[in-house]
Amino acid sequence: MNEREKRLLGLIGGIVGVALLFVVGRSLFLKPLTEVDRRIAGVREKLDRLAKDRRDYFAAEDEVKALTARTFSDDIDQASAMFGEMLTRTIINSGLREADFSRLPTGTRKIRGALETGWTVRGDGPLAQVVNLVFLLDRATPVHRLDGLTLAPSDAPGRVRVSFRYLTLVPTPSPEVERVDLDSKLNAESPERRVYDPMVARDLLRPYIPKPLPPTPAGQPPAPPRPAPPGTPGPENFRLVSLSEWGGEPEIHVRDLGAQKTLRYKVGDTIAGGVIVQVDYRPLPTPGREQVLSGSRVILRIGSEYWAIERGGTFAQRHKLKPEQLPPGIARF
Repeated sequence: MNEREKRLLGLIGGIVGVALLFVVGRSLFLKPLTEVDRRIAGVREKLDRLAKDRRDYFAAEDEVKALTARTFSDDIDQASAMFGEMLTRTIINSGLREADFSRLPTGTRKIRGALETGWTVRGDGPLAQVVNLVFLLDRATPVHRLDGLTLAPSDAPGRVRVSFRYLTLVPTPSPEVERVDLDSKLNAESPERRVYDPMVARDLLRPYIPKPLPPTPAGQPPAPPRPAPPGTPGPENFRLVSLSEWGGEPEIHVRDLGAQKTLRYKVGDTIAGGVIVQVDYRPLPTPGREQVLSGSRVILRIGSEYWAIERGGTFAQRHKLKPEQLPPGIARF
């Protein structure tokens, strides 16, 4: 190997050595920097995810507050009573007779983040007024759900039968909000109602609705009324189905199981041999099932004694109240 080849070999070896030093040095110095960059990227990703979760949280909080502002109350019994009052008022504003409709409470159902309560409604009336009712309930301001709506021919001539469940929510826990005015701005004469006029004009149920009875000829006496069945129904025939409000006053709905109709009473009315003196909304143990709380009841005065009927029970299931069980400020008649 001559001198020139030796120099060339040394030069090549030097270049290879420098390259190796560069690779090794780069690995030694850049690997920690790469690890730092990777950690920084991971932290940034977590921060972005946290920022998105924060935005989603505040958006969901605003949505819950907006929904809560359109509820009746934080208390489930009060919300059910006010919801029942709104339902009764809407039936009347639709041009229907309140007496033609029964309203039974659906009970309370616990769902994620809220309690659901409402009423099962059945009744009949002219198709135009029934459409008014469905329109006003569907467009109502409070949080609501119209469920299981059915229309069918009624037994009465020229009328249709309607049934549905009308539900509302009470968020749990309920945030502090200022509730909006829940009175609807719509009525049966609103332009939005006119969209449903073709349903009334086409009168799809007419082939199935009995024709009106012919008028009674002049001079012919009307048919005598059907005699009432003998015997007086006992207290087991009457069930306390709901405790709503009307005009801020408590209203007691009692179901006559024999006649299959719902009767309305107010404080001071007489029923089952006693006088209704108060609607009690204190949560108390249910008689016979003390581990279950009852949220409301009706208090009767029979003679000098006071008796309570829990919501959902019959008047035969009333129980006597001791003096210490009486609510404060009970009305006396």
